[in-house]
Amino acid sequence: MLQQILKDMYIEPELLAELNEEQKQVLFFKMREEQIRRWKEREAKLEKEEAKTVKPKKVSVKTVSWMKASDSDVWVWVMGEHPDDKPYDQICDKIMAERAALQAQKEAEELRAKKEAELEKRFSGLYMEKEEAARQEEARKAAALEKSRQEDLKRREEEERRKAEEEVRRLKEERAQQIYISLKKVERQQKSQDKEEQAWQDSLRKSKAADQRRRSLAKQTREDHRRRSVKALERGRVAAMTKAFREEKPSTPPKPKPRNLTLTCEPLHRRAGIRCSLSSSNQKDIIRWFKEEQLPLRVCFQDKESCIAPWFHGIISCQEAEDLLGEGGPGSFLVRVSERIFGYVLSYKSPDEFKHFLIDATDNCYMLLGDQIKFASLGELVEYHKEEPLTPSGGELLLHACGQKPGTLDYADLFT
Repeated sequence: MLQQILKDMYIEPELLAELNEEQKQVLFFKMREEQIRRWKEREAKLEKEEAKTVKPKKVSVKTVSWMKASDSDVWVWVMGEHPDDKPYDQICDKIMAERAALQAQKEAEELRAKKEAELEKRFSGLYMEKEEAARQEEARKAAALEKSRQEDLKRREEEERRKAEEEVRRLKEERAQQIYISLKKVERQQKSQDKEEQAWQDSLRKSKAADQRRRSLAKQTREDHRRRSVKALERGRVAAMTKAFREEKPSTPPKPKPRNLTLTCEPLHRRAGIRCSLSSSNQKDIIRWFKEEQLPLRVCFQDKESCIAPWFHGIISCQEAEDLLGEGGPGSFLVRVSERIFGYVLSYKSPDEFKHFLIDATDNCYMLLGDQIKFASLGELVEYHKEEPLTPSGGELLLHACGQKPGTLDYADLFT
């Protein structure tokens, strides 16, 4: 089941609903590792293709040198530390105002020079006409006419100059205001971009920190799994899975030490008629699956006995399982048939909460989803976790089996 999920990178909602938080985290880590592995393969392939086509880049010879202070250290000026330093907004406003004034002054000078050239061209012709008229007219009329025209020309010239200066001043003020507004707009846009960049950097930093925590947790999980695997090997509990499914019974009852479990990740040969665990919300399909595929394997019976194990329960809900476990103390547990998939759920009561672990019942073996230790039967899984914790960090041991309520059998529909 786990290999199929990693291959498709998809898990059905019904199956996801049966997982507890720890199993969801383990499944997330494995899917994340599979994504990283695929990404590395694709990047390596792209690098090989680019190495064949892309020419080597030239090494840049640009360098950066820093201004040194009197102590031969890099000179640094921190704005705002000196008592005479103004706030950043005032400095920016002053700089923008100065830039606007300089730009307006430059444009005013250009406009003034243009007006001056027009006036000189215009009035120079009038002066030439006046001189020509003075030479043609009589001496007695020339003085009076010259004086009158000159005064008139001066008056008109002063009026024109005054109007031109007022227009230049007005345009200068308008242009300075326009430049100031445009600079303020650019400043606001820059501040908005800086805020967005800072928010993006904060989000990126949080994402990197979360990835670092997940990698650390995944590393710890792998180390704990390796330790548990080595410990199981040292106790002599590893054997071939096929021995658990022999039809012949031993003449003498075996010792409870061997558990017929394997720690390999390789898929086992599937027995004819056994299907993968699929999701189903129909209770009739789950009952038919149990009768046809699980009951012949005697998964619900105690080892070498004909009685049903005290921890086995039928198709009951999560709330019903918690109600049964609530009557016992920490360490109480039961194994129930899942309501949604062809499989089982191990319900456990810890000192703080109730935990539910999905048991994968595919490939002729039973194991907690996300774990790599496979068992030949539910009984061997229960016996193993009576001495080994269910999770690497939780330390949950199966101590007390939770049986049926007096007068009721919730698994009666599985056998009738």
